[in-house]
Amino acid sequence: MDMTEHRPSTSAEPSERGQTEATDALHPIGFVMDIAGSSSQITLDASILTKLMSHGDPSIAMAGQVGSQIKIRIGNNWLLASIRTQRMHDRDHGVIMAQVDFLGEGDEERLTGKISNFRRGVTRYPIPGSEVYAVSSADMTQVYATDARAHVEIGTVVPTKDIRGALYVDAMLGKHFALVGSTGTGKSTCAALIVHKMCEIAPDGHIVMIDPHGEYSAAFKQNGALFDVNNLAMPYWMMNFAEHCEVFVTSTGDDRQIDSDILARCLLQARAKNRIAETIGKLTVDAPIPYLLSDLTNIIQNEMGKLDKATSSAPFMRLKSKIDELKADPRYNFMFSGLLVGDTMADFVGKIFRLPSHGKPISIIDVSGVPSDITSTVVAVLSRLVFDYAIWSRNEAQRPILLVCEEAHRYIPSDRVFKNSAVRSILERIAKEGRKYGVSLGLITQRPSDLAEGVLSQCGTIISMRLNNERDQAFVRAAMPEGARGFLDAVPALRNRECIICGEGVSIPIRVSLDHLEADKRPASEDPLFSKLWRETGGEAEILDRVVRRWRAQGR
Repeated sequence: MDMTEHRPSTSAEPSERGQTEATDALHPIGFVMDIAGSSSQITLDASILTKLMSHGDPSIAMAGQVGSQIKIRIGNNWLLASIRTQRMHDRDHGVIMAQVDFLGEGDEERLTGKISNFRRGVTRYPIPGSEVYAVSSADMTQVYATDARAHVEIGTVVPTKDIRGALYVDAMLGKHFALVGSTGTGKSTCAALIVHKMCEIAPDGHIVMIDPHGEYSAAFKQNGALFDVNNLAMPYWMMNFAEHCEVFVTSTGDDRQIDSDILARCLLQARAKNRIAETIGKLTVDAPIPYLLSDLTNIIQNEMGKLDKATSSAPFMRLKSKIDELKADPRYNFMFSGLLVGDTMADFVGKIFRLPSHGKPISIIDVSGVPSDITSTVVAVLSRLVFDYAIWSRNEAQRPILLVCEEAHRYIPSDRVFKNSAVRSILERIAKEGRKYGVSLGLITQRPSDLAEGVLSQCGTIISMRLNNERDQAFVRAAMPEGARGFLDAVPALRNRECIICGEGVSIPIRVSLDHLEADKRPASEDPLFSKLWRETGGEAEILDRVVRRWRAQGR
């Protein structure tokens, strides 16, 4: 059958009287050709699309373009679809073949013909030959209108000028979310914008953000509690056994197992010396009970001196020297100081989890000053505390916690990067089980392809900014629901401060131009202006003197 016979009449083209006609007038632009479940094929009239480009309604002006929406009437309902791909007809160059993904359906208002009561999913499919219409801004307003659920508005839906793009907070946090985008696309500012909006609607919330570059402290001075190596004071004894092994055990291969067995035996004895241990029926090596590092080294020394020990003295010496090294190094004082031996667990957990929040619902944990060899262990301890608190407080009044992890690919790497680590284990567990216990995970990354397999697919809402790498695009495409594939084709062409959102947090996939964030609420992640800064000079000697002093002191 020749597609040209089914080209729509030109009566739907904009009238000669200019753009005075109503923007919600029907504009037929093509026909349905093939129906195949979630994805189908339509034909579009290229001449009509060209004339509609000058239409006053930006939604109608975008009609037929990849990523735009079309509507199809089925009885008294409108079916909405997104255009995924386009190609020219083999024989007639005035006809465009397009693949579409169905998004959802809404009722038709009898008087106006507009879409109302829009919902996701399809109950009735069109038949081949059905007319395809352009979607107007009035339709978009109905489709993207937020319902009574708690939501935060973060920008304007593209291509409209005034329709607000919103995220449903409970749906987004209940099933985790991921924010992905290449460096320089505005990812950090987007994260700050979303968290600020959440803080506004929930000033008594509980948000913990892991900040590996120290850029978010500037953004949350007013409504956040800021922690770094100078005031974190995280007690070493709160580590579980696996985390102890990451820090204290330096050997590899068979020696690592021997060293770990010795550490387990000695650590249990050290914990048992505390009075709190007497109140516990069966003490385990993972129990967060305070102990003295000096007790641990003394026990290791005593075990080494026993004549009936199964191994040489080398494993004991390795453990003892590593612990002594950590105690003596001032860089580790935030964690291994002798002042942290008291039972401060309740105070520490309350401080980090904002219990109570006192109007500052977010904790920014700046780990940029933490020595690189134990950064992942520090993040592992904080993440595990979030999860363990949620498990052991199930019989109490629930206090859900959101854990936001910036540079997530560093902590949940794929198998080809790094296989076993305590931080990867706990974050993968939170991704799989956290929602059952009231723990939400927010992952921010510029390299989604480096994330562990399956973690991205555990995120119910995906916010994608521009991704330049094809491998990253493929990983995000695989994690997104079927109906959002057409939007994904626009990911490489997104402008800065634009994103595509799909999943549980939105009614249907949307492209959003993000709101401007006030300067004092932005993270300190601006790119340096080389052309400007390279023209400035003077004071270099004083700068060098101050930098070298801080460098040597390993402080900030």
